[in-house]
Amino acid sequence: MKILALEFSSARRGVAIVKGRDVLGLAEATGITPGPFELVESALQMAGMEREQIECVAVGLGPGSYTGVRSSIALAQGWQLALGVKLLGISSADVLAATAQKTGLNGRIAVVVDALRGEFYSATYALSSAEWREVTPLRLLTYEAVEAMAKCGELLISPDAKCPFAGAKLIMPSAGELGHVASRRDDFVPGERLEPIYLRETNFVKAPPPKFY
Repeated sequence: MKILALEFSSARRGVAIVKGRDVLGLAEATGITPGPFELVESALQMAGMEREQIECVAVGLGPGSYTGVRSSIALAQGWQLALGVKLLGISSADVLAATAQKTGLNGRIAVVVDALRGEFYSATYALSSAEWREVTPLRLLTYEAVEAMAKCGELLISPDAKCPFAGAKLIMPSAGELGHVASRRDDFVPGERLEPIYLRETNFVKAPPPKFY
């Protein structure tokens, strides 16, 4: 299956064309240019493919850059509407674990992503030379809880260059690894079911009525 992988959850946006274990094209950027469509076109050109040859679009759902994830979801939804491709939504924390494993890390790691408000998204994984697997699912933790993990010797990996925890290793999720994760999945979804991973409840506060004097 020819997969277009969109990983925009970190400061490094990436687009990859993946077939099986092969990355046929990879385009990445760390600034606002080139834009998403230019990255897609660049990856397609490297792979020697046309848009119509893509069979599945895989999207990194975060947590991470809300704007980046939203833009990649919109791109995937449009692609499905236009060409009827299959869609997959995959946790960017899983992609981080797969990327860390690809770099040669072994043992237990904790993915840490800034969730603002003094909290962090975190999930733990066990890595070996052959595979990675989730140990503790993604959840919200306080600064103090993550700091305690680090003090206990947990290896932290984060896509944030300003991660405040000593010893944290900077690793950004790879679009190529997203494609590899997607190649082993078949839980396809319609476009309207693709949503960013956001563990907080959405709360709205009703504005008070206007006062007339």
